[in-house]
Amino acid sequence: MAKAVKLADIAERLSVSTVTVSKALSGQKGVSEEMRVKIKQLADEMGYKQPSAHRAEKMNRSYNIGVLIAERYLDKYDSFYWQMYQQVATKAVAKECFTLMEVVSAEMEQKKELPKLVQEAKADGIIVIGRLFDSYLAFLNECAGIPLIYLDFCDEKQNTDAVISDSYYGAYRLTNYLFDMGHRNIAYVGTLLATGSITDRYFGYVKSLLEHGMQVRDAWVLDDRDRETGKIDTENILKLPEEMPTAFVCNCDLTASFLIKKLQEAGYRVPEDISVAGYDNYLFPGLCDVAITTYEVDMKEMARRTIQMLIKKIGGEPYRQGICIVEGHMVIKDSVKKLN
Repeated sequence: MAKAVKLADIAERLSVSTVTVSKALSGQKGVSEEMRVKIKQLADEMGYKQPSAHRAEKMNRSYNIGVLIAERYLDKYDSFYWQMYQQVATKAVAKECFTLMEVVSAEMEQKKELPKLVQEAKADGIIVIGRLFDSYLAFLNECAGIPLIYLDFCDEKQNTDAVISDSYYGAYRLTNYLFDMGHRNIAYVGTLLATGSITDRYFGYVKSLLEHGMQVRDAWVLDDRDRETGKIDTENILKLPEEMPTAFVCNCDLTASFLIKKLQEAGYRVPEDISVAGYDNYLFPGLCDVAITTYEVDMKEMARRTIQMLIKKIGGEPYRQGICIVEGHMVIKDSVKKLN
């Protein structure tokens, strides 16, 4: 990128002060007409642009933003990331940018194939929604050649900018709420290390337990999915414990809905017998007949900050690098009962 021409550069060439150059270019008095002409001619030759012109140029830029989502995140029930993409697309349009979504198959990840929108130079920058395999993320960072931002996950290994929800604090607040409702025996549902957010939510749950004088019971930390594929499997993986708690904190509303169904099949009523809390405040319509108390992820704000950060990154403007954490809020519904 060519270095921007400054007033001092023009002043040096003509052996005058920067004040003289500024007055000449802005039409102020105090400069002879002959010198004014020389300054304007040289400014044009050197490609000088007034700061206001630079700002207007930046404001009027429009970019093509590529969005990558793993195929495994787009099944008919787990459409949380499809909704997140829609928010990204909406925020991009508001900034006069366009989004191009490409689904990354498991085969592409395994073979380390660059997305078509990168191969064909269709995108100025990329947003990756939902974690891809570590090896593929390393490959993307090395070979994409354009700015990258992760949305809804982070990866310290790659030192890439990311926007995430406050999973740790959200699960902490959910668990505190269950304690406030009189529960003491609380389980956690989510396969640890399957994703960063599931693990962060587990640690928020643990913090609340310890602060209330309770110890973590291994039998009450339940898997809900395959650690490698991330696929939720309530038939083969999610097993109810022999000794039942009075409440469960789930890593997402989808898992919470499947758990409620499993509890009902085992003869338990929710929330009359057992309470259940979820996370996300998003669930495919018709999946659950109980409205789930949850912690809502602020997708609109996450999308806004991601687009804002990527535009600045593409344009070479200063921005706050690293991980941006967006707080959500509690949503109280019908799945938690207050104990006497």
